[in-house]
Amino acid sequence: MNPRPARSLMTIGDVLGLLRPDFPDITISKIRFLESEGLIEPQRSPSGYRKFAEADVERLRFVLTAQRDHYLPLRVIRQHLEARDRGEAVPPLGARRAAPENGRRRPRTLVAADTTAEEPAVRLTRRQLLDGAGIDEELLARLEEYGLVRRAGAHYHGEDLAIARTAAALGEFGFEVRHLRAVKAAADRQVALIEQMVAPQLRRRGPDAHERAAETAREIAALSVRLHAALVAGGLRESLDP
Repeated sequence: MNPRPARSLMTIGDVLGLLRPDFPDITISKIRFLESEGLIEPQRSPSGYRKFAEADVERLRFVLTAQRDHYLPLRVIRQHLEARDRGEAVPPLGARRAAPENGRRRPRTLVAADTTAEEPAVRLTRRQLLDGAGIDEELLARLEEYGLVRRAGAHYHGEDLAIARTAAALGEFGFEVRHLRAVKAAADRQVALIEQMVAPQLRRRGPDAHERAAETAREIAALSVRLHAALVAGGLRESLDP
């Protein structure tokens, strides 16, 4: 691949300045996270600094728009980008899927419930949350009653959408909201442990101390989720394998 012309490259600060008018919640940490997820691949200078081309900025705009306006999880956004990179014809982000034959909304599957904690910029109204998760008012009320979903002012966050979708999908296997209290309690304990681990970073002086602590917390959270999944898979293998 031929290197991009040096004059076309921008620093991460330049990119932040270009994106903030349209995406006020964008941060350097968010850009770094999207890079770690493989959604963008900026060049690196000999000293290790990120250098972005106009194509990288447009790719970031696409990702951020897909999150903010269409509430898409990163997995779906990645598939869309990979299809575009292969030169395939892809439907526009706003394309609607055909409704079920009986006209009723169906809960999204667990695969679709991939809106995770790294997507804090997503803000949803109550109606957007209900429609996006494919749930009714009764289930949402139960999720709020047990503290699994929490409204911040008049809005919900992307994590609430993921929780609602996953709870609805688990409901198809017979799970009730009360069964999820143990999961919530375990998550609360994990949050407390992570906060304890990053507390020394928060006490440091410096303009980016909180940003670095938040990035560390997200990395620990991702590892914790991976460990939890492996432990559950191992436990099931031992109990179900002949």
